[in-house]
Amino acid sequence: MSDIAAMTFEAAMAELEDVVRKLESGNVELEKSIALYERGAALKAHCEAKLKAAEERVEKITLNADGIPTGTVPAEGL
Repeated sequence: MSDIAAMTFEAAMAELEDVVRKLESGNVELEKSIALYERGAALKAHCEAKLKAAEERVEKITLNADGIPTGTVPAEGL
């Protein structure tokens, strides 16, 4: 299992979906279920934090008088 704090939103969401599938299957031992539930809760919190950060970035974007976005930071790698 990878460090949740270093995961992208997409990777964390994919793993969270996998955790939910495993738990819903009912084919997991009790101790493993508890560990999966804890990991799922941490993944959910991470995804929520990533979404909140993205929403805050979008809210900062405004248009100047010429209709050009301001308050933006160039995305890395683009």
